[in-house]
Amino acid sequence: MKKLLTGNEAIAQGAWEAGVKVASAYPGTPSTEILEYFATLEGVYAEWAPNEKVAFEVASGAAIGGLRSLTAMKHVGLNVAADPLFTMAYEGINGGFVVVSADDPGMHSSQNEQDNRFYAMHAKVVCIEPSDSQEALDFTKAAFEISEQFDTVVLLRSTTRISHSKSIVEISDKAENHSKEYKKNIEKFIMIPANARKRHPIVEENLQKIAKMSYKSSLNKVEYNLDKKINGKKIGIITSGISYQYAKEVFEDNVSYLKFGITYPLSFELVDEFAKNVDEIFIIEENDPFLELQIKAHGIKCKGKEIIPIVGELNPDIIRKAFNCNYDEKDILKAIPVPNRPPVLCSGCPHRGIFFEISKIKKAIITGDIGCYTLGMMPPLNAMDTCICMGASISAGIGLQKAINIQKKDQKVFAFIGDSTFFHSGITGLMDAVYNKIPIVVVILDNRITAMTGHQQNPGTGKTLMGEPTISIDLAQLVKSIGVKEENIRVIHSYNLTEIKNAIDFSLSTDDVTVIISKQPCALLKDETKKRKPIYYSIDTQICKICKACLKVGCPSISFNENIVKIDPNTCFGCSICYQTCKFGAIKMKSKE
Repeated sequence: MKKLLTGNEAIAQGAWEAGVKVASAYPGTPSTEILEYFATLEGVYAEWAPNEKVAFEVASGAAIGGLRSLTAMKHVGLNVAADPLFTMAYEGINGGFVVVSADDPGMHSSQNEQDNRFYAMHAKVVCIEPSDSQEALDFTKAAFEISEQFDTVVLLRSTTRISHSKSIVEISDKAENHSKEYKKNIEKFIMIPANARKRHPIVEENLQKIAKMSYKSSLNKVEYNLDKKINGKKIGIITSGISYQYAKEVFEDNVSYLKFGITYPLSFELVDEFAKNVDEIFIIEENDPFLELQIKAHGIKCKGKEIIPIVGELNPDIIRKAFNCNYDEKDILKAIPVPNRPPVLCSGCPHRGIFFEISKIKKAIITGDIGCYTLGMMPPLNAMDTCICMGASISAGIGLQKAINIQKKDQKVFAFIGDSTFFHSGITGLMDAVYNKIPIVVVILDNRITAMTGHQQNPGTGKTLMGEPTISIDLAQLVKSIGVKEENIRVIHSYNLTEIKNAIDFSLSTDDVTVIISKQPCALLKDETKKRKPIYYSIDTQICKICKACLKVGCPSISFNENIVKIDPNTCFGCSICYQTCKFGAIKMKSKE
C-alpha cells in the first residue's frame, strides 16, 4: 500500500513496521511529529518525557529489557541526552535501539546549526542518513537490524527538509514480535570503570565490522555514468541525505554518484573503488565537512567546502552557483519577494501582559529561555537580555545576579521560563538559587501546554501523549517543595495588569528568591477558544488622544495608519491588555454576537 508521508511520519511508520514497542521523546522542531504519528499506531507505548535525557534513558531501559525502542529529538536535544548516549554506546543493547537526531541546517527554528553526525563519530555509534521519505522508512527498519546485529546504538540523522517534506512511501504490515528476554548481565549493563575498559575494545571491533558490512549494504548507493564527461573529466560526487537530491537535480546523470546511507563508520573500500573510476571527486554535504574530513584523511584527493558553503541550508541553486553551472534562469523557479514580517507574540498571548509591565522596570535584567516567549525580546516590548538554551534563564540568571551584586549595581534579574521548559531543565536551576540564596525572580509562564512546537502535552497539562488523563503537576506546590517560601510565591492571572504589577513590585522589595507563576492557557488552544466570550475591543476615535500607549503592548491586532489607531475585530482575542493601558477610556469592549 502506498501513502503520502513526511519524513517524520515515515520514520514513525518504519519504527512501527520494525516492531518497536516503546518510544519516548521531548518535542522539538523538526522532530516533533515522529512521536505524534507513532502514538496513533496500534499496539505501542509512546510518551512525552520531561526532557531529552529522560527520553533517551527511558528508551535505553526498554532496549535493555529486550524491546525494540526509539527516542527522537532535535539536534540540540541530543546535547541534553549526550551523557547516556556515550555510555549506551559502550553498553550496547538487547532489543534494537535507534536515536533520531533531526538536525536543522539554516536554523529555521533553532539557536545553532550543529552537525550531529559528529556525535556518531565521537560516541562511536552508527550513523544512518535517509534522503527522502521512502528511505526514512526503510532506513529506520534497517537501523534496528544493524543495532541488534552489532549490539550498538544507531543514530538516524534527519534534517529539516527530510523531516517535513512529503513523498510517496510504500508501507507494510507490522513485523513479527522482536521481543527478547532480559537477562542480568553486570559486565555489560553496569558501566563502572572495570567493565567499561572491557567494553571499549568491543565497540572498536564492532565499528570495523560495521564498516566492512557497509561495503555491501544496500543503504549505500553507487551510480556510475562514466560515459559522461564535464570539461573532459569523469566527475564523481560523494554525498548523503538531502544533498543527494539537490545534486541529482543539478547534475542529473552527467556525473557519477556515491551516496552514503551509512555515513559512520564509512566504507573506505567503497570510496577507494569509486575514486579509481572517476577523474575528479567533489563532496556535497550540508553544514560541516563530515564526509570530506574523513575522506581527505584517508588520502583521497577531493574538493568540498572549498566551493560548497559551510553555513546554511543547501539548495539546487546554491550548488549550481558553486559549480558555475550554465543554466537558463527562466527555468529556475524564483522566490517571490515578500514583505518583511518579523515574528511577534500572537493576539491574546498570555505572555504579553507581564512582558509589557516588566519592560517599564529600568532596573530589571531579563534572562530568557527557549519558547514562544523568547519573542518578548522583539520591539516594542524589548523585554529580554539573554537567551542561551533550555533552562538557562534561571541558571544564567543566578550568575548574572551574582555579577551585579559583586559590582554593587542596583539591578535585579528576572528569569523568564515557560512551564514545559521549567519541567525540562529549570527545576535544578531554581534549586541552585534557593540553595545558594541568590535573590533572583523566577517568572514561570504557565500557558498549560508546550506551545512553540505545536501544542504538545507536558507534566503540567493533565494529559499524556496517548491522550490519557493523568496527574497535573502543581507548579506552586513544586516550587514550594524546592524551598521557596510560600509568601514569596505569587500566582497571577496573565491578563490582569494590576496583579502583574503588584507581583513585580513585591519581587523588587525582597532579598529572597521569589517566584511569579503567570497562569493562563495559550490563546490558540482549541478548548480555550471555545470557552472564551465572543468579545473584542474597539477604539472610539472621538475619544482617542493618539497617545499610542496601546501600541506599546505589541499586539498584532492593533495598527496605526494615517494617524488613526485601530483594532482588528477579526483577530482581537479580547484579552483586555490594551483596554487596561488606555487612560482615556477610548477602548471599548464589544460583543461579536
